[in-house]
Amino acid sequence: MNEFLTSYLGGIIPVAFRIQSGEESMIVGRDRPEFTITLNEDLDKKELLTSTSLALGEAYMKEELEVDRDLYEVLNLFLGQMGKFKMDKSALKKLILTSKAKKNQEKEVRFHYDIGNEFYRLWLDETMSYSCGYFKNAEDTLYDAQVNKADHILEKLQLQEGMTLLDIGCGWGFLLMRAAKKYGIKGTGITLSKEQYQKFSEDIEREGLKDRLQVELMDYRDLKHSGVQFDRVVSVGMLEHVGRGNYELFMENAEAVLKPEGLFLLHYISAQKEHEGDPWIKKYIFPGGTIPSLREIIDILPEYEFHVLDIESLRRHYNRTLLCWRENFLKHRAEIARMQGEEFTRMWELYLASCAATFNNGIIDLHQILTSKGINNRLPMTRVV
Repeated sequence: MNEFLTSYLGGIIPVAFRIQSGEESMIVGRDRPEFTITLNEDLDKKELLTSTSLALGEAYMKEELEVDRDLYEVLNLFLGQMGKFKMDKSALKKLILTSKAKKNQEKEVRFHYDIGNEFYRLWLDETMSYSCGYFKNAEDTLYDAQVNKADHILEKLQLQEGMTLLDIGCGWGFLLMRAAKKYGIKGTGITLSKEQYQKFSEDIEREGLKDRLQVELMDYRDLKHSGVQFDRVVSVGMLEHVGRGNYELFMENAEAVLKPEGLFLLHYISAQKEHEGDPWIKKYIFPGGTIPSLREIIDILPEYEFHVLDIESLRRHYNRTLLCWRENFLKHRAEIARMQGEEFTRMWELYLASCAATFNNGIIDLHQILTSKGINNRLPMTRVV
């Protein structure tokens, strides 16, 4: 058995495991092996030293590497050790540091969200919500959790009938439709995804909400030139696409369209510390995606007169959300493989399982930050939810 490989994998996997390569078999670690890695092809040393996640991720996608236990369970055993993963920043510079120009970021967003509404419909719930749910009760379904999440956000925003609400990165529009029906607000959603825009437009028409809701294909950078202001602004799962270096620009645009004393809720995947991002995720799932740390966003807010009212972590809710998505994905695996091919399907299996494991291990978190533009002394003195 290759001494480099056993030492390399042993350095990042903190439990005992077995490696099987052809007729050769070796247990790495002293205890009973938790799982077996079967190598159908040799792993390239140079690739492993360039990026652990790229080398192992691509090997799994191409069926060069298999495990004999549930993929999430295996990943959950060692993704807490991601700080030990190899990453040659110089060799990966073009992958890690992509352009933050409008045209390129639009292309990156569409790479992920314009795979096709039919693909997402197979494994998301009926609300087509592609962000962290909120499981209020042990028995909550994924649908329950997504409705709960929308209500949780809307309650924090303390909406009243006739208010205006902007959703930056509105997805397929469930949050705004919920707000319009439940609170009687008038809302605008912006997105760069043509698929999301098309479905949301159709749903607004079908639900008879044209007098209350509209959706636009718009970059957040154009908000400050729109000349429109809103009572409330929300952004769910969009900040991850902005990129380090553009956070101030994002806040500037959010501030420009929010009325004085208005509330702004930011819901985003966060990190404990600043990081360039995972090479495999950037190459195959979210090109250009970067996860901000909580502290760097908190540090920026005062510069735009945003006063922090509340911060909540939903990390464990996102772990459960991802496991629900993965369960749905696996139920439709054969259909997805027919639509997209086996390598794509294995890639998305790995994405969903690895993200669930990283949330469970605290490598990434999910935070909701509620702020007011300037001081608002008319809000309740006690926590709303």
